[in-house]
Amino acid sequence: MSIVTFTTDFGWADGYVGAMKGVVLSRARGVTLVDICHEVPPQDVAAGAFALAQAAPHFPPGTVHVAVVDPGVGGARAEVIVLAKNHLFVGPDNGLLTLVAPRPDAIFAIESPAFRRHPVSPTFHGRDVFAPAAGLLAAGVPPEEAGRMMSTLAPLANAVGAEADGHAHVVHVDHYGNVVTSLRQEALPPGARSVRMFVTRDEGPLPLQLPVRKTFADVDPDAALVYVGSAGLLEIAVRNGSAAARFGLRRGVNLSIEVIET
Repeated sequence: MSIVTFTTDFGWADGYVGAMKGVVLSRARGVTLVDICHEVPPQDVAAGAFALAQAAPHFPPGTVHVAVVDPGVGGARAEVIVLAKNHLFVGPDNGLLTLVAPRPDAIFAIESPAFRRHPVSPTFHGRDVFAPAAGLLAAGVPPEEAGRMMSTLAPLANAVGAEADGHAHVVHVDHYGNVVTSLRQEALPPGARSVRMFVTRDEGPLPLQLPVRKTFADVDPDAALVYVGSAGLLEIAVRNGSAAARFGLRRGVNLSIEVIET
């Protein structure tokens, strides 16, 4: 049985998500529909990309993922189907799919009339382009039938990228206020006990020295720590609190990190 997932910034107050699901089911009856996230902050492409990249790899091969965070809807950006690691991703080519598919196996523009509803609303491509394309893919139609092949995806600004010299930035702040940095776990050598960090903020640089631990329970309540999160990236947290609120951190803030190994 085919699986179709949905990641959007539509929220739950309107009928937008339901409309997309109806279109998918009208083209592929009996598929399993899964909501990854519909509370992406409005027009926040980077947050949507991060949410999709966290969840999509854990679905079975052959899953079709629809992602719509599309502030440029109706504009010049392409609508695409991306094949990567035996998954299919459907959405706007605005950086939203780049994090989950950094090295795609194939990219197809959604051009065929069969892959679109008619007429196509210039403000609701989720319903009229991406959902019908996902429905056909879930029904077994090859992505090659959607349109011409493309060579690259649009980049995502401030994406994950571990800098060897310790310079990094905040790529995400989660629901709990945990701060996800761009540094991968390889930046933290075995035996590291703490990190010295300078945070670049509008208010001026903030010096911090935080212990490295495996999990929140390794520190006292209300204490801060650095750890490797479930996405394999260095994160800053406050046990039972918000690191983002305590230290004034938000996505895009620059960090300079020095690892202390003893």
